[in-house]
Amino acid sequence: MELSHKIGKLLNGTAFKSGGHRLRRLALKKRMPRDFDAHAIIKTIDHEKFEKIRKRFHVEDPGDTPAKYLDLPTWMEANLQRIRDLELDIGRRRRVLDIGSGSGYFLYICKLLGHDAVGLDVDDMPMFNQTIALLGVNRVVWRIQKFVPLPDLGKKFDLITAHMICFNNHKVPGLWGVPEWDFFLDDVSRFLAPGGRIWFELNREFDGTCYTPELKDFFEKRGAQVLSHRIIFNQAPRALAEAAPVAR
Repeated sequence: MELSHKIGKLLNGTAFKSGGHRLRRLALKKRMPRDFDAHAIIKTIDHEKFEKIRKRFHVEDPGDTPAKYLDLPTWMEANLQRIRDLELDIGRRRRVLDIGSGSGYFLYICKLLGHDAVGLDVDDMPMFNQTIALLGVNRVVWRIQKFVPLPDLGKKFDLITAHMICFNNHKVPGLWGVPEWDFFLDDVSRFLAPGGRIWFELNREFDGTCYTPELKDFFEKRGAQVLSHRIIFNQAPRALAEAAPVAR
């Protein structure tokens, strides 16, 4: 299966769609010009420098390795769709924290649109280190571990995102359950500005699921919308002690 088709399966049918979403898109001022698409974004990147990175890390069949992100058209389009789903292409300038920023493409589009975006990720992927440097985006180096608080980031954010999450021990022993997520949600909420949102996208595990029924129930009790692989908090997660039973 081609990578572009996989991305299509990831995104199709899961975009955040509602009447309110469509109305906001009509009412709020657009942050991007009419011709702002994946091709236009790629044109803003130093082609010669990116080609050096491509030649250095290219493999013929990258599979799920970092080299797959060298396919700029596919991944710029995927991240541009995230920007649209999050409504970062319309409305006011926002402070964005992107956890697990990887190659930095999402941060870069945020930067082009005038947002104050910060990434949080490890620095043990040489290719990602080089794309981050090339794109000139802001990244705080940090490894997320269960029951370990995040570092002092010096400010609060209007939007906290994490895409294709791996920090929950994705596809390795010790996959996070309710206690780990409970601690993490409490911790990350410290950095959420009043009226801010949290938007997490989970990876599928070996059994094809993103979460257990218990974990889904936990997210909903804390106030999340659980839409396929997406866990969306339109306000700060509520404490479990305050949570009402989830309607079924």
